[in-house]
Amino acid sequence: MSEEEVFIGSVDQGTTSTRFIIYDKSARPIASHQVEFTQFYPEAGWVEHDPMEILESVRLCIAKAVDKATADGHNVDDGLKAIGLTNQRETTLVWSKSTGSPLYKAIVWMDARTSSVCRKLEKDLAGGRTHFVESCGLPISTYFSAVKLLWLMENVDAVKVAIKKGDALFGTIDTWLIWNLTGGANGGLHVTDVSNASRTMLMNLKTLDWDKTTLEALGIPAEILPKIVSNSEVIGKIGKGWPIPGIPIAGCLGDQHAAMVGQACLKGEAKSTYGTGAFILLNTGNEVVKSTHGLLSTLAFKLGPNAPTNYALEGSIAIAGAAVQWLRDSLGIISSASEIESLALQVDSTGGVYFVPAFNGLFAPWWRDDARGVCIGITRFTSKAHIARAVLESMCFQVKDVLDSMHKDAGEKGEAKNEKGEFLLRVDGGATVNNLLMQIQADLLGSPVVRPADIETTALGAAYAAGLAVGVWKEDDIFASGQKLKTSTLFRPILSEELRKKKVDSWCKAVERTFDLADLSI
Repeated sequence: MSEEEVFIGSVDQGTTSTRFIIYDKSARPIASHQVEFTQFYPEAGWVEHDPMEILESVRLCIAKAVDKATADGHNVDDGLKAIGLTNQRETTLVWSKSTGSPLYKAIVWMDARTSSVCRKLEKDLAGGRTHFVESCGLPISTYFSAVKLLWLMENVDAVKVAIKKGDALFGTIDTWLIWNLTGGANGGLHVTDVSNASRTMLMNLKTLDWDKTTLEALGIPAEILPKIVSNSEVIGKIGKGWPIPGIPIAGCLGDQHAAMVGQACLKGEAKSTYGTGAFILLNTGNEVVKSTHGLLSTLAFKLGPNAPTNYALEGSIAIAGAAVQWLRDSLGIISSASEIESLALQVDSTGGVYFVPAFNGLFAPWWRDDARGVCIGITRFTSKAHIARAVLESMCFQVKDVLDSMHKDAGEKGEAKNEKGEFLLRVDGGATVNNLLMQIQADLLGSPVVRPADIETTALGAAYAAGLAVGVWKEDDIFASGQKLKTSTLFRPILSEELRKKKVDSWCKAVERTFDLADLSI
């Protein structure tokens, strides 16, 4: 078979957009289509998605990407061997098994409505905020699926009734998509993968199965939960009524785990993905490393039912690129996200302005849901260019806070260095096209940042997992990271050590100003 005839597709279902990318045997993208979908903000701190709109966005992206590839002369109909799937994690929904209809909108990962559920659990459970850390690696937080599910069970009558009747199915977005892609109410498969399951608070990190003690403590019925599979195996085939019926779904990973595979992160290597939020993961190999500095212990990936499990330390930042969207949509300071770089380049510093985007609280390493956004150091001298630069710096400072915690938790042994003794941070995601952002990141870290030629590593990681399962690629093809570094761009720090320290101290002051602001009067 000639090389041109082998393709792998990848569904990348993110927080603000969905895309489908088709890759050839050399893992080069040959066609793609992307659409944004609606964000619902019914109350302050609440964020929802319409699950049916997400389904339609996937349908449209697959159809359009296949059309584009075909128009370019590629024989996708015969050559497409499998698809992989990657998704925004933690976002939670419950639907009817018999009708396939969602019983409520999907509650998005950054939604903070569950803070009262969290407070109550912390009060009632012997271990407080860290009660479940031993089994699942996660603290009790508004971030994770279990508390969103509890909110739905307590507040939505349709969910209560469906659970009683045995008609309710719970899932994160991966589960919802796979169930619908494989038949929906007509025999759809109710599954999730180990990486998505590891973000619910309900999966035991060692057994890779739902933790019975946790389910009992929370009162969550096991029968509404999906079956857990590995990241790389044939899960099922796409059903009738979809653009590519009969094609196997052979890979599934949460977006940050997919990016680790796409970046070929082996033990001791870390990546930072800059999207709506920013997510930094360090591969800790086959050992679960417990954090004492506010990070999460999580699963990295398991590339096959019998493959070894890789674990990771993760630091999650709720607001990164979302702060740029806020400048564009809410303040009108820029008219497109790409404008922020040229605006911020009009000044060579923030003029002493520090911005902390704690819009819905702060995640790692602070874990403060009482925090709210602040912008300090404003004078008559401050211009919109200073604000724009402070927004870019805020993304980089947050990543630095997480990496500092990682260095402390992993120690010297847990980190891979290059021949010059430097720790390289691999970066990806849409915002990394911004060269100024990447330079600021290297400057604030005091160590190099590596950007791959293909920055959409999330979709690539899901494609790799699927291609691995159907024999298109071997693990050696995926993890030949030396090859990737040859085509990457390296950003080295140029800021003096003295100024870096001063800026970090000022940032810490700004972060402290965000605490205890959740009850400010309207």
